[in-house]
Amino acid sequence: MYNKLQYISQGNTVEEQLYNIHQALDNGCDWIQMRFKNQNALEVFALAEAVKFLCEEYLAVFVINDNVHLAQQLNADGVHLGLSDMNVAEARVLLGKTKIIGGTANTFDDVLQKTAENCDYIGLGPFQFTTTKQNLSPILGLEGYRTIIEKMKMKKIQIPIYAIGGITLENVKSLMETGIYGIAVSGLITQSEKPSQLITQINDNLYVTI
Repeated sequence: MYNKLQYISQGNTVEEQLYNIHQALDNGCDWIQMRFKNQNALEVFALAEAVKFLCEEYLAVFVINDNVHLAQQLNADGVHLGLSDMNVAEARVLLGKTKIIGGTANTFDDVLQKTAENCDYIGLGPFQFTTTKQNLSPILGLEGYRTIIEKMKMKKIQIPIYAIGGITLENVKSLMETGIYGIAVSGLITQSEKPSQLITQINDNLYVTI
């Protein structure tokens, strides 16, 4: 099954991105989602090529945010699609049945739509305020996750749900208690002064049997 911790890359330059991704991998993160928005296509390709090599070296999952064609071109492990990106069915045609296709959701209706499109996991959020993303969707909080997970159970919907958006170490245990599968974080790892210790602590909370 999938890793419960995803690192969503940060950095304004190829060098910053690579440094942050390398740090995450080096300190025990096994799933990288490369997110490098509004950048020169050549730089995005160069970064993706380097990250693919790094992820292969560390035996980590490599998913590209939004860019289905780049994921196809580099034979990445998969792609993560936002609400306004290509739909899952189209991406599946391009990438094939074996690749991971994740989708973003903010509401239960979004979850229904992404499930109907047969995506492999859902990034549900935001949990709380985050500066990582512009045009932030309505904040869910713990109660929002509980409500959506309960509705999923009633509808017998089974798909891995990753919480995302402003998550801190102190939030992880209570988020897992809502019934989600895992978490996707960026700033929490990027800004950590002790990433190895942090990732160990996160995993301790993610893999506790509730």
